[in-house]
Amino acid sequence: MLRRDKKRPSGGTGDVETLIGPRVKITGDIAFSGGLYVEGTVQGSVVADEDGVLTLSENGRIEGEVRAPHVIISGQLVGDIHASERVQLNGSARVQGNIYYKTVEMQAGAMITGGLIHADQPPRQLPRPEAVKDGETGGKSRKVEAA
Repeated sequence: MLRRDKKRPSGGTGDVETLIGPRVKITGDIAFSGGLYVEGTVQGSVVADEDGVLTLSENGRIEGEVRAPHVIISGQLVGDIHASERVQLNGSARVQGNIYYKTVEMQAGAMITGGLIHADQPPRQLPRPEAVKDGETGGKSRKVEAA
């Protein structure tokens, strides 16, 4: 029978506790702890507890937001990734969305259509353009070009 070593912690080690097989399609949000391995398709958000490790296989697909401390992508993901610890993008990874990360590892061949945003930095605010007084330009608007 299957026995688990009770002394060994399961969280954060990458152990697969839940498997979504290649012929499975889930429509809806998923919340998990421990390890989740996705070979099938998920249409919805995937959210992990503080010890979660999400692994998306080469043939797997997720359409929705991902929030997990550790994220390993080899397949297709359409949505943003919020990884509080580490993101690993293998060579076959295809991500359409922004990646919010603390540490990122990206192999040659991985593709991102979106941005990489370091989690420790707050979003940068651009200064607002100052209103031009009518007296300065004779009532006409002024064109401002970026250098």
